[in-house]
Amino acid sequence: MNSKTPSYAAELDLLVEASLAAGREALQFFRNDVEVFWKNGGTSPVTAADHAANDILRQRLLGARPHYGWLSEESEDDPKRLGHERVFIVDPIDGTRAFMTGKDTWCVSAALTQNGLTVAGVLFAPSLDELFVATADGRVEKNGKPIGVAGRDPDGRFRISASDHLINALASDTRKDIDRLSRIPSLAYRLAMIADGRMDATLVMPNSHDWDLAAAHLILKNAGGRLTDTTGREPIYNAAVPQHGILVAASEALHDRMLASLPVTMA
Repeated sequence: MNSKTPSYAAELDLLVEASLAAGREALQFFRNDVEVFWKNGGTSPVTAADHAANDILRQRLLGARPHYGWLSEESEDDPKRLGHERVFIVDPIDGTRAFMTGKDTWCVSAALTQNGLTVAGVLFAPSLDELFVATADGRVEKNGKPIGVAGRDPDGRFRISASDHLINALASDTRKDIDRLSRIPSLAYRLAMIADGRMDATLVMPNSHDWDLAAAHLILKNAGGRLTDTTGREPIYNAAVPQHGILVAASEALHDRMLASLPVTMA
């Protein structure tokens, strides 16, 4: 990083400022009969709040760093991002289905990646007034205080939120130790719940995207957790196809047990 490249702290400050503004804008639509549209052949909802928050993120982030790349769930993908060393990866509302039904567990997800790795990440849950931040030098906080994963015995009972399909695929000796939590539609927020110790693990169905993961991944990693595919490889971001297969997220100690409990056919 040369002297003209902004520090991780400066990049984080920019992400925080933009995320707070976007989240507060989205909050004005929350539980207020927001207009809903459908994309991806009518399978994925998007609201007027998603669009409004996306506009704010794009204006503030690229306005400050016009030479960076851009990848957002709510923007048309521009292949030019592949030629950028630093790329903003954002989801203006992660957990749109929760947002639409009046549940609080949705968040703005904003990350900055460098050569495929997240160097600064922010999750802002406006309805809960929760702000998670992380930088590649190890910083991780929730509302200004350091956080860490729960220090549970990896061979004991653990709390998980995931689909029935993936939980049922786990080996029986692992399933017997599971305490099921209600499903959280926002993948980013689920990872944050592991990072701050409210949950111990989650399993992620195929087809999650960079914007679901990039910010929360760094938050979880710095808090003592791991996010990998079924072969133990961590996600790399800003690839030509920003999409991922089955993923496993847990505390460092529990992660190995989770991987070993999945059938070989899922690898």
